[in-house]
Amino acid sequence: MSTIHTDTCTTPNWHFKSFLKAIKILLLGVMACGLVIVASASAQSTEVATIGTGSIQGTVADIGGDPVSDAAVVLQGPALERLAAISKDDGSFAFPAVRPGIIYQVTITAEGFADWNSSVTVEPGQVKTLSDIKLRILAVHRAVTVTYSAKAAAAEQIKSEEQQRMLRFIPNLYVTYDPHPEPLSAKMKFHLAYKSLTQPTFFAREAAWAGILQARNKPDEWGQGAKGYGKRLGAGFADGATGSLITNAILPSLLHQDPRYFYQGTGTKASRARHAMLAPFICKGDNGEWQPNYSQWGGSLISYSISTAYYPSSDRTAEHVFGTFGIDMGLHVVSSLAQEFVFSKFTSRGKH
Repeated sequence: MSTIHTDTCTTPNWHFKSFLKAIKILLLGVMACGLVIVASASAQSTEVATIGTGSIQGTVADIGGDPVSDAAVVLQGPALERLAAISKDDGSFAFPAVRPGIIYQVTITAEGFADWNSSVTVEPGQVKTLSDIKLRILAVHRAVTVTYSAKAAAAEQIKSEEQQRMLRFIPNLYVTYDPHPEPLSAKMKFHLAYKSLTQPTFFAREAAWAGILQARNKPDEWGQGAKGYGKRLGAGFADGATGSLITNAILPSLLHQDPRYFYQGTGTKASRARHAMLAPFICKGDNGEWQPNYSQWGGSLISYSISTAYYPSSDRTAEHVFGTFGIDMGLHVVSSLAQEFVFSKFTSRGKH
């Protein structure tokens, strides 16, 4: 009895398990078929998309053929359609899905290079390669600031004037042939005075003038002989030093006037002569304006007044001082005329 009961219970369980197994196999088959269908549909969709669009690719390089990385590549289509890419280290870029039949404007920009522009269109399924992309390097524009220094220009003019020589050996410092001379600083005015007083020609001139006065026995109080010549020579050096320093350096610095003769060189002879004759009376100021030549007048009067301290009593009168002043102004007129019409022909011009 027990055995019959056991067999009756086992048979239904076996059939149930077989049913479950069949259901499981069926479900797995359905799922497999679904996956195949989905994969097929996806592949077909991708194939359709690939067939329906085109692609654009290229390489950005400079005119030397070297690749340009990090260049911005933009495809601009109609309306607001816009595609963008950045070139890689090797200069390459790509647009894998581009609508066919549309004219795109290609713009490539990179720092330090001029923009590159072109137009391109693709057919369905076409791979368009842009092979002529060469970026031109932009010229580097450097801003050069030129600063004009009037002081530096005046220093160059002074160097030129120091080289001026009449007959190749006589210094001619106090004339400027520059049509647009710069004003001199006080230091430059003293420098010119120093140069004029240390030239061998200065000592030779005073020595010769002392000999002339010795021959004429002027002043007669100093007598003849070496002692008399020594007094005349010493007085000549003192006159030359005080006259040059006061007239050409001290007063021009204080009054801001230029002690040089400004060579005209052009125009009629009458206008040039008038310019030269007025030079001792009218000078150019440091501001570039013509003005009374107080430096010349004052320098002559002061230097001759100082000379009364070492000249004999007969030369210490006001009449003598003013008479000498008049003669001095006349000599300056003659000197200016000579500068304008004669000395310029024999003076070698310095270069600057």
